[in-house]
Amino acid sequence: MLSLFLCSMIDIEVITTGRLLLRKFTPAVMDEVFTTFSDEQIKNFLGLETDEALEKEKAKYRKGLTMHNRSFVNFQLIGKEAGKIIGACGYHTWMPDHRRAEIGYALTDEQYKNRGFMTEAMEFILRYGFEHMDLLRVEAMIGPSNIPSTKLAEHFGFVKEGLMREHYRKEGVQQDSAVYSLLKREYEAFRQKQEEEEAEEQ
Repeated sequence: MLSLFLCSMIDIEVITTGRLLLRKFTPAVMDEVFTTFSDEQIKNFLGLETDEALEKEKAKYRKGLTMHNRSFVNFQLIGKEAGKIIGACGYHTWMPDHRRAEIGYALTDEQYKNRGFMTEAMEFILRYGFEHMDLLRVEAMIGPSNIPSTKLAEHFGFVKEGLMREHYRKEGVQQDSAVYSLLKREYEAFRQKQEEEEAEEQ
């Protein structure tokens, strides 16, 4: 529970959904975490279990979290019931001038997979991107063999645009990425259809 207590030490936004607390991370939040927290507090706050993971995050921070035309907004997923960090979902490679960003998501706790937690988080985070970040386009780069991730994107109306060959490196191997995108007008149509279906069920 210490990680939730640490929220009160810095200016950080926490949003509540049905089963989750979504803790908002921005470059300003990460600056404060890495410059004022002890190593143990950083590990607890970020949900890191080893010193190796801590050093990896410190290295990423030292390299710079943002570039002159790119930023990020990420949300840490905390399960209400257990009060523990179970994953993350948010935007990186956010280019405000072009009103687009890439979305990334992952559940880090196996027992929370296949239970609809990421769908619950994505519903809010997509709305946040289009309504509060002024996005017109959200992109997702998904490994072709990652069926759960593909199904999640398609559930929200993402459209497959093509394949980027040898796009990223994982465990020493270059791998492809399927490119998906969701435009604001497509998202709005999805939301309208969803609301109509909910009204019919009542």
